[in-house]
Amino acid sequence: MELEELVQRFQQKDIKAFEKLYDMYADNMKAVIYNIVRNEEDVEEILQDVFVKVWNNSDSYSPKKGRFYTWLINISRNAAIDKTRSKDFKKSGQNSDATFFVDIFESHDNLDSTVDAIGIKKFVNSLTERCKNLIELIYFKGYTQKEVSEEIQTPLGTIKTHLRKCISNLREIVLN
Repeated sequence: MELEELVQRFQQKDIKAFEKLYDMYADNMKAVIYNIVRNEEDVEEILQDVFVKVWNNSDSYSPKKGRFYTWLINISRNAAIDKTRSKDFKKSGQNSDATFFVDIFESHDNLDSTVDAIGIKKFVNSLTERCKNLIELIYFKGYTQKEVSEEIQTPLGTIKTHLRKCISNLREIVLN
């Protein structure tokens, strides 16, 4: 079955289409969520919430605005970021054990595995180091542009300009 037809059936609340789309995309969505929250229990909870949200708002997806996969990944990413900004998540981080922090340090600079989880490794690797770092921080680690500005001690306007150029370069690479 073609993806377009599957998505249309999903939008018409077809459970079989939902199950098929879940099987197709859940692992990639989990990877994106995990790279932000770093907690398996939270990943499962967020993934479930995302699929409920997607099911309830399936009519808001339009192929004219972008790919279905991109729509799902963006919702997953935003839900994970929202979770990290919640009071409960911040409180739970105060009592984290050492393995949580070791895992963060080990994967801090591991852009290759992060982007490979959603299948764009070869595209991102062709960008400059600055672009790779910006994309990793903003899109894979959930930083805001302001947080990136503070992290790398660069003016916010400069971050926005560089990010816009990086995304433009990535778009050119992907579309060519």
